[in-house]
Amino acid sequence: MQYDNGGDLLVAHLKSLGIDTVFGIVSVHNLPLVEAVDRELRFVPVRHEATAVNAADGYGRARGSIGCALTSTGTGAGNAAGSLIEALAAGTSVLHVTGQIESAHLGGGRGFIHETKDQLGMLTAVSAYAATVGSARDAGRLLREASAAALSTPGGPASIEWPIDLQYAPQQDTGETATAAPDPVPTPAALAAARELLAAARRPLIWAGGGATTARDELLALLEATGAGLLTSNSGRGSVPEDHPLVIGNFATTPPCRALLAEADVLLTIGTHFRSNETADYGLELPAAHLQIDVDRAALGRVYPAPHALHGTAAVLPALTAAARRADADWTARVKTVREDVRATLHDNIGPQAAVCDALAAALPRGAVVARDVTIPSSSWGNRLLPIHDPRANVFPRGGGIGQGLGMGIGAALARPEQPTVVIAGDGGLAVHLGELLTVAQERPRLTLIIFNDGGYGVLRNMQDTYGERRSGVDLFTPDFAALAAACALPYARIASQTDAAPVLRAALASDGPTLVEVDLDALGPMKNPFTPPVTIPAA
Repeated sequence: MQYDNGGDLLVAHLKSLGIDTVFGIVSVHNLPLVEAVDRELRFVPVRHEATAVNAADGYGRARGSIGCALTSTGTGAGNAAGSLIEALAAGTSVLHVTGQIESAHLGGGRGFIHETKDQLGMLTAVSAYAATVGSARDAGRLLREASAAALSTPGGPASIEWPIDLQYAPQQDTGETATAAPDPVPTPAALAAARELLAAARRPLIWAGGGATTARDELLALLEATGAGLLTSNSGRGSVPEDHPLVIGNFATTPPCRALLAEADVLLTIGTHFRSNETADYGLELPAAHLQIDVDRAALGRVYPAPHALHGTAAVLPALTAAARRADADWTARVKTVREDVRATLHDNIGPQAAVCDALAAALPRGAVVARDVTIPSSSWGNRLLPIHDPRANVFPRGGGIGQGLGMGIGAALARPEQPTVVIAGDGGLAVHLGELLTVAQERPRLTLIIFNDGGYGVLRNMQDTYGERRSGVDLFTPDFAALAAACALPYARIASQTDAAPVLRAALASDGPTLVEVDLDALGPMKNPFTPPVTIPAA
C-alpha cells in the first residue's frame, strides 16, 4: 500500500483501530502527522504533552480500547514521560507517536533543534514497547507492532519515534505484521489442584484486580455460584457492579475485612498486584490457602505467598466455577453485613463530604465515567464509596501521580460524548496542569470538573500536622475559581454547604457542556477525622 506521507499512513492505521480522536501538540517535528489527523479525524490540541498522553489514556480506558497521543521530539517527548509511567503502571493501552530529528543527524550530538540524548532509551524505560522508524518501509509495520503490544495482556503504552524527514516521505507499507503471542494457560495439574481447593472451601473470598475486568460475566458467575465475598483493588472496581450484595469492594484494609480475611479458608485473587497503598504497606495478612491467577508469571507469589498459582488469564474462571461448591450460609450472610458496615462507617467518617458523594451517585447515569485525580476526596471516598458499575467508568491515576486526573477526564469525555463525565480534583492537583482549562474551554466536552478547594496539598498537610512539628510546602496560593472560570468562558457553580450539593451537581451533569464546580471545603466543613494516606511514617 502506498501513502503520500506518514500522516496519511498514521490516519489509516488509527482508523483500523477505531480511533476517531487524537490528543497532542503540534510541532515542526510532527507537522505531517498532525495535519493528516486534523484533516481526517479529530485533533485535540492540549496544552502540555503530559496531558496528551493522559487524555489518550483516559480515552482508551473509557472505550475499553486504545488511545493515541502525538508529541514533539526532545523536550516534548520528555514532558510525556511521566504520563507514560502512569499508563505503564496501569497497563493501559496508549499509542504514543513522537517526532524525531532528521534521520541523517540521529545520534550526531550536534545540538540540532529538539535533539536529545538517547530518546529511544528514555522511551524504552517508560513504555511497554518502543521503536524508531528507520525507513519509509518500516512505519506501517512498527505502528502495528506497537499497537499490538499496547493492546496485549498486560498491556501498557507503546512509543514510536519518527524522524521528520521520514514523516514527509512517501510511505511504502508492506502490510507485514507480527503474530501476537498467545495468552498463557495453566497446566492441567495446577488447574485440577485449584478446582479441588475451591470445591472444599466453605468460607471463600475473592479479590479482583485489574486482570479481572476482562472477564466480568465469568467473575459474576463464580461469585454467585459460591456465595463468596468480593474484595477489589482500585483497578478491579466495577468488575462486578458495586450494587451487587456480595461486592464488598476496595475495603480490604478495614477492620471488618481484615477479620474476614483471617477467617477465610480460601482466597482467590485475580490479576491484582497488591499495591502498597491497598495492603497497608504489605502489612495486610492473607489466608495461607491463597489461589492466585495472573498473566504475569513474575507476579505469582511476588508480594504474598501463593501456594496455588495459576499462570494464565481470568479465562480460567469457568473451569473453577464448575468445580466450586456453595459457601456456608452464615458466611455469605456475614459478607453482606460487612459490605454494609464498611460503607456506613466510611459514609459517617467523611462528614459533610458524604453529601457530595450521595449527590454524585444519585445524579450520574449508570456507568458514566468518574475520573479522579490524587486528592483527599478521591483517596478517602471516591475510590471506595462512590459506586462503580463498569470498569470503563473507573478512571484514575493508578501510579499515584498528582495532576493527571483532568487530562484523563478530557479524554474520557471526548470518548463518550453521549454521557456526562465527572472529574474529581483538588486545587493543588489542578494547578499542575491548570492550562488544560483552556483545552476544556476550546473543546467544550460534556465534563463536570469538581474542584475540592482546601488551599494546598491537604493530604500532606494532614500528615505534617499529625506527625510533624511544622508545615512545609503544603499551603499554596489558590485562585479565585469563579473569576478563573469566567476568564476561560466556563460556567461556574459553588458548593458551600451540604444542601448545595444535590442541586448544583444535578444541574451541572444535565448540561451538554463543561461546568467548573468549586467545593469550598472551609465552608462545607471538615471530615470527622483528617485523612492521611496509608504510608509508613518512621517518626510515627
